[in-house]
Amino acid sequence: MSENSIKVHYWPTPNGKKITIALEELGLPYEIILVNIGAGEQFKPEFLAISPNNRMPAIVDPQGPDGAELSVFESGAILQYLARKTNALYGASERDRVEIDQWVHWQIGGLGPMSGQANHFRNYAPRMVEDAKQLEYGIARYTNEVNRLYGVLERRLADRDFIAGAYSIADIASWPWIVGHKAFGQDLEAFPKLQAWFERVGARPAVQRGIEVGKDAPKTTLADDTPEAEAARRLLFGQTAKRD
Repeated sequence: MSENSIKVHYWPTPNGKKITIALEELGLPYEIILVNIGAGEQFKPEFLAISPNNRMPAIVDPQGPDGAELSVFESGAILQYLARKTNALYGASERDRVEIDQWVHWQIGGLGPMSGQANHFRNYAPRMVEDAKQLEYGIARYTNEVNRLYGVLERRLADRDFIAGAYSIADIASWPWIVGHKAFGQDLEAFPKLQAWFERVGARPAVQRGIEVGKDAPKTTLADDTPEAEAARRLLFGQTAKRD
């Protein structure tokens, strides 16, 4: 591995896969450093130093814009940084970049969080709450909101192959969050334009390579009824501002 390789602190989550897909598309050398979020490795001081939010992913680029090392956290910021670094996947003009940025932020503020909440209430919360009726509103609220957001993409893709015109980081940002559509209570066949886009992007060799990264990482399925899964749920879903 080259000393100039970008260090990717990573776990195979949708947000993590955005970055490995982008790196594969851009042809940048990178090194994966697995951070097992189910085991709490994201709370170690060395990770906190580069990712104050304790979330995946984060990168360290030994060749930052001024030649010095640069760390970046938050997946959207990383995508934008990598696109600027390489002058690729980010349009040819400021007008193009504004269009792309709108959809990157749309994913960060909507599609990702809402899909995550739908997944939580549909698949994890039933193992954390004794009274199932307490979950009904949350399940309906977030499942419906993801459905609405899929409708936004369906309309957007009605007259174009990619979200912001040419293939860009806007597509890379959203694609991993469509992979789990079944877990979010969605049927892609109800959104034919979105489904065609999902298949189109997924057929790209770089995307296929990017989503394979970390496939052999030890997995604790949070929806399992095991002591390990229960411990991981308490760790991931019980966080507050207080730190031990």
